[in-house]
Amino acid sequence: MISNDQLEKVLWSIALPGFAQVLSGRLIKGFLFIGLEIIINVQSNFNEIIIMSFQGKIEQAIQHTDYQWLMFYPCLYFFAIWDAYRDAEGKKRPLAFLPFVFSAYLVTLGLIYSPIFEVNGMLLGPMWLPMLSLPVGISVGSLIRYSLLKFIYNTERS
Repeated sequence: MISNDQLEKVLWSIALPGFAQVLSGRLIKGFLFIGLEIIINVQSNFNEIIIMSFQGKIEQAIQHTDYQWLMFYPCLYFFAIWDAYRDAEGKKRPLAFLPFVFSAYLVTLGLIYSPIFEVNGMLLGPMWLPMLSLPVGISVGSLIRYSLLKFIYNTERS
């Protein structure tokens, strides 16, 4: 069972990569994650993209996006969350990294296809399509993890 302190650290890592690591006393790693997040955020124009996306200015958001920088963000974000989770509870759970890996992968794919992928003739853009890809990534990663664990444990019993 995860303690309240461990849960708080994982929730902080969701708020901003690096916060959970700082709370855990792993200052170098925490400040490295925070610094990388700030650099990627500024270089990719992510805050402007978020504002434009909420205002419905998807075409402008696409034009302002520096995809070369923003593609680093999902991997950093999910790695920092996985790292916090692993420290809190995940070391005890085999293959717990799979939902995080598939989430990072599918969010990145969502970002790559965001300038051309349309739903009912409407572009979702570099913020909404990656966000909508997240539940798919978690689901696929969880399903693969479940299937592998079932296969491994059935093989061990034989």
